[in-house]
Amino acid sequence: MKIEYFRLAMIFVLALGLGLYLTPLMALAGRRFGLVAKPDGKLRLQKEPVPYMGGIAIYLSFLLALVFGFGFEKQVVGLLLGGTIIILVGLIDDFGVMTPWMKLFGQVVAVIAMLKSGISLEMQMILDIEPIPEFPIISYFLSGLWLIVLMNAFNFLDIEDGLAGGVAFFSGLGLLVVSLINQEPVISALTCALIGGILGFLFYNFQPAKIYMGDTGSLFLGIMLAALAMIGKYTEHHSLGLFTPTLILGTALFEICFTSFARLIQRKPIMQGSPDHIAKRLKKLGLSVKKTVLLIYFLTLILSGAGLLVMISSFQFALVIILVSFAFLLLFTLFLLLVKIDNK
Repeated sequence: MKIEYFRLAMIFVLALGLGLYLTPLMALAGRRFGLVAKPDGKLRLQKEPVPYMGGIAIYLSFLLALVFGFGFEKQVVGLLLGGTIIILVGLIDDFGVMTPWMKLFGQVVAVIAMLKSGISLEMQMILDIEPIPEFPIISYFLSGLWLIVLMNAFNFLDIEDGLAGGVAFFSGLGLLVVSLINQEPVISALTCALIGGILGFLFYNFQPAKIYMGDTGSLFLGIMLAALAMIGKYTEHHSLGLFTPTLILGTALFEICFTSFARLIQRKPIMQGSPDHIAKRLKKLGLSVKKTVLLIYFLTLILSGAGLLVMISSFQFALVIILVSFAFLLLFTLFLLLVKIDNK
């Protein structure tokens, strides 16, 4: 099946239009139902309460754009089912009636729905050998881990106006380019619908935000991008292409790894809210919210570009790009750890 570029453009425009239309409606609904983030003087520093329901707007924009512009097959239905489950989990969590363990259980249920539909890593792609049917549990475990880590990574990222949405948009753009290079129409259509909905939401979410995506949005974006990255093709030239999705989603992965490490060395629970996030540390250096967010957008673009180069370059050049990228992130980690933060 060939890629129909006009249809992709229509899906993107439809999702964008729906995002622009639905996001303010969800803001009104959030205020109506009392689903708002109130300033707490610690992590929430906005002046007024801000409604949470932006994630619902992204989800509906994504779903409706696909319904009107694209057909469905087994993997697509499984992806939408998993996404719908995680939307419900995030919505319940946004209402504050879910414990961390209940939230994790909901994530596992969403992951199982995706795995059962055939959305999982292929072991022959990972090991560069023939399929290993006698060990499907390995594929399921790695796939589930990838999905859960990225869900929580975007949840960690959602700490400043426009941050998680913008990183998701540019990461999705990177995955779209990969799918166009590899002529994968299903992934292209899904990604166009997703980034269109995100962009419509970002119009209202960039600083100063009129609406937040909430856990509903961050978990949904995490699982969608993780799933789309997982079913793409990256190893047509060499096995190092496996690093392409890792780099494209590198900002989110770096956020969860850095923040978790920073909390561990301070002997704090990983899931305990604290100003250890990358964005909070950059703001401590004197950057404004907008400059901090734009800097992290730039990091996402650089890592996405590096990921694309890894996929299309020779093995030797790809190896250099990977080593340079990880060396940079290591130095960035050491730099950020030197920034003193207020843990009160």
